[in-house]
Amino acid sequence: MSTHDALHLRPGRDRHGRGSRGPLLPVAVPRYRTRSMRFDQAVLEAYAPLQNAYFDQLVGVDLAVDTVPRMRLRADALLPDDIVADGPVPLGRILQAGVDPQGRPTRARIVIFRMPVEQRTSNMQERSELLAWILTALVANHLNLDPTDIDPGFQY
Repeated sequence: MSTHDALHLRPGRDRHGRGSRGPLLPVAVPRYRTRSMRFDQAVLEAYAPLQNAYFDQLVGVDLAVDTVPRMRLRADALLPDDIVADGPVPLGRILQAGVDPQGRPTRARIVIFRMPVEQRTSNMQERSELLAWILTALVANHLNLDPTDIDPGFQY
């Protein structure tokens, strides 16, 4: 076998001897998911009980995750009810339905901010509890309910 044939038997390019290129784990393996993918899954799991309980009222609401809040807030500013925050740091907000700049109607959207939530939790249990708290407050605001009507154990 010549050197040229040996090069064609290699599974992928190994330039500079750094190992094969491509994914190290198969896509089906749970560790394949990135931190943001795991966070998205946690948001969906926390939202599922609320969506099931208020399906008809939430059918026109989208759920989104943003990395960081894209709003400027002053530390002394009073936050509106559609923003759930830890002090001056927004953790989530609800955007009401409206019209975009092109004149198209938009749906209501619940937005969770990933980095502020992750920075306030140290494990998956804390994260799921905080997400449930944020989503309960936002859904209650959207439905014009008190959060204790949705979750009797809700603490402000």
